[in-house]
Amino acid sequence: MIVGLSRLLIVGYLILAVAATGRSAFQIATKFSEAPFAYSLSAIAAAHYFFAVLAIARRWRRFAIAIMVIELIGVLSVGMLTYLIPTLFHANSVWSYFGLGYGYVPVLLPILGLWWAWESR
Repeated sequence: MIVGLSRLLIVGYLILAVAATGRSAFQIATKFSEAPFAYSLSAIAAAHYFFAVLAIARRWRRFAIAIMVIELIGVLSVGMLTYLIPTLFHANSVWSYFGLGYGYVPVLLPILGLWWAWESR
């Protein structure tokens, strides 16, 4: 079960990493002034997702836990900000409204990642 879950996490994070890299590069290059906070978060998220892939693939449990906790805090914080101060975001980001537009994958992946880290100890 843990091997299957780690593969699922790697694929999920890899897809998000590639998507966030492309999206943030486009946003920063073409319309950064519209929502600098949101577009900067996209670039940070892209790097973060690649680190998550590395941590899970190499079975660096402590690093994975740190990555997942930071991500979960980020998702929850940005999710709250999108409700409280929607003007910070020109359009929905990956984390907006806790990942609603992405099927809540951004909030589910770190939870699954923490469960994987707990079970793989």
